[in-house]
Amino acid sequence: MTIELQALEYNKKWEFVHFPSGKKKAGCHWIYAIKVGPNGEVDCLKAKLATKELLRSMGLTRMIFFSLVAKMTIVRLFLAIITIRHLPLHQLHIKNVFVNSGLKKEVYMEQSPGFGAQGESGLVCKLRHSLIGLKQFSRAWFGKFSHIIQSFGLKCSEEDHSVFYCHTSLGKCVHNIMYVDDIYSHYRE
Repeated sequence: MTIELQALEYNKKWEFVHFPSGKKKAGCHWIYAIKVGPNGEVDCLKAKLATKELLRSMGLTRMIFFSLVAKMTIVRLFLAIITIRHLPLHQLHIKNVFVNSGLKKEVYMEQSPGFGAQGESGLVCKLRHSLIGLKQFSRAWFGKFSHIIQSFGLKCSEEDHSVFYCHTSLGKCVHNIMYVDDIYSHYRE
């Protein structure tokens, strides 16, 4: 939890402000996950700070998130072609992926339970970037990623919007597949 909060604060994901009247304030809570390695042993414990906006607006007692990802058949096909042709493959994992996208509206959130900032009691967090739990969090990330990668000349596939590619007349090509916070890339000269 401390590592998560340090990453959020280091990346300036919010600022402490007095809560303005007439606005709504989202609560927050922690989501925990146990990551298991290939041998079945616990690899690491993870904690993510999330807003309660989505939870409250849907009247749910737990959250289920959906994110635009490449279809598994596309991922398998991509990996098969890479393997058969002995082509290079690069993988990139982006930490705190969803908090790297901006917000389209003002969002205020309570301070984290048990981790309130010293000397900041009575203040709330005005979010600068999306957090898990906001209705717009996965779309905001995908929209930002898509815009940036297309600015480099890659095109979005019509068959799968999580696949981006660029083919040149010289036979060079780049393929990128996005799967939540992992990007698989192939480049051929």
